[in-house]
Amino acid sequence: PRAPVVRAASVVTLDRPEQAAGKRVLVVEDGPSITHGGMAYGAGTVAARAVGARIVDPRPFAAPEIARVYAQYPHIGPVLPAVGYSPQQLAALRDTINASHAEVIVSATPADLAALITLNKPVLRARYEFEETGEPRLGDLVEAFLRERGLVGR
Repeated sequence: PRAPVVRAASVVTLDRPEQAAGKRVLVVEDGPSITHGGMAYGAGTVAARAVGARIVDPRPFAAPEIARVYAQYPHIGPVLPAVGYSPQQLAALRDTINASHAEVIVSATPADLAALITLNKPVLRARYEFEETGEPRLGDLVEAFLRERGLVGR
């Protein structure tokens, strides 16, 4: 009950947002967040919606390996979870993306998909940053913790 609460926001940004505005986009989300984390969508969807993009459901285009992921995690929304990076998994991601009717890919996975696989659509990266919105500030709490334990100078 005495624990301090740090309030913060995850501010989402999209590289070159004008290239997605009003376009059909396929959103690739961080795999573990979407599968094991139980999220239906993530930062990529937030970024795409913010610029008025029309999200393309990748499920009808899913390669067999990706279709098994959708069957295992039925809560997943109209996004493509980036699941693993073995050669077979990368091929399944590539085939699913390239088969879709999207004009642009919005990628919210930490990996640079365009560097890993050959895609027939431009890739825009969605990112999010931690932004403190009040007091106490996380850095101040960490500093006080370290000072109390003599781990940093006073």
